[in-house]
Amino acid sequence: MPSRKVLVDLLGFTGSRGGTETYVRELTPRLAERLPDVRFAALTGRVGDDEVRGFFPGHVQSLDWVGSDPGTWALGAVAATEVVARRGRADLVWAPANFGPIFRGVPRVVTVHDAIYDEVPGNLAQRAQRTVTSTLMRRSAQTADRVLTVSHAAAASIARHLSVPAERISVVHNGSADPRPVDDPWTALDALRLPPDRPIALSVGNRMPHKNFVGLLEALATLPATARPLTVIAGSRLPDPLADDVSRLGLDSDVLLPGWVSDDQLEALFQVAGLYVCPSLVEGFGLPVVDALRRDVPVLANDVTVLREVGGDVTRYADATNPAAFGLAITKALNEPADAAARAAAQAWASRFTWDDAADATAAVLEATLVETSR
Repeated sequence: MPSRKVLVDLLGFTGSRGGTETYVRELTPRLAERLPDVRFAALTGRVGDDEVRGFFPGHVQSLDWVGSDPGTWALGAVAATEVVARRGRADLVWAPANFGPIFRGVPRVVTVHDAIYDEVPGNLAQRAQRTVTSTLMRRSAQTADRVLTVSHAAAASIARHLSVPAERISVVHNGSADPRPVDDPWTALDALRLPPDRPIALSVGNRMPHKNFVGLLEALATLPATARPLTVIAGSRLPDPLADDVSRLGLDSDVLLPGWVSDDQLEALFQVAGLYVCPSLVEGFGLPVVDALRRDVPVLANDVTVLREVGGDVTRYADATNPAAFGLAITKALNEPADAAARAAAQAWASRFTWDDAADATAAVLEATLVETSR
């Protein structure tokens, strides 16, 4: 069979967009191994160029006029990806970060991780940008040959909000990275100045409204000061927009906002945490939940469908929109640690989500699309 070419649209890659970029870093090298007769090429912007070249298994072309802002990313996806694909004689475009070209052209697979912009539209100031993004996602998904997504809950949301027929959506769960414990976690965390004598609750993620970190803060504020864990909420560029809410709720001594932490620091935080808390209103998958379970950290999650799909019966659940109930659930989870059998069951459950399995299933979708669209 002659060599085929897949162009991967990485125009939105910046190195600081969390789970969607983990998805790309983990899958692309594995896909090259599973599809040896496929030549992979990437299209990226100037911000992500160096990092993409470090992991991508093929030629990387950069567009200098695409920066880290969503506007130029969207413009590049709409105006440039199709042109580059045609000029490079690509057989397939894969857009792994929610949207790509919006008109039919070179055959395309798009990974839509969620329909969160439709489910949680945000405040008035956020809605204009979110409406534009949602429109682009909808058009990109509707004109794609195949839509990939990362959970059955996300698939149902995409079918409902983006009007994509269910038969054109393939579900491939995310994987989870192997634990890489650091030898001395407290030394790795020295710059964060964590007090070693307090129970620690950990949560990570961007500051988009659906993450519901304000709801987590409000839950902590319902607890007596003496019962509050030190809660570390990592994942934002500084200055952190949560800082005002922390002060408003009187939690300055109880909440640490370290910003974007290194890989070693994140591993160390998992090692010292007594609980991982996921207060999200909705997720495409909820990767940190699986990462925490694999690292023997108990998890408390908001009681929503997608987190039950990912967390199974080995995760505790409570209503994160009810501050008092969620606060009590945090206290209970910290004061009633799981026994050895429950911890083993949690790790066994989480180990089912592997990037190798995700790569196998994703490669099958790309291969099937290449075959179907070449007829």
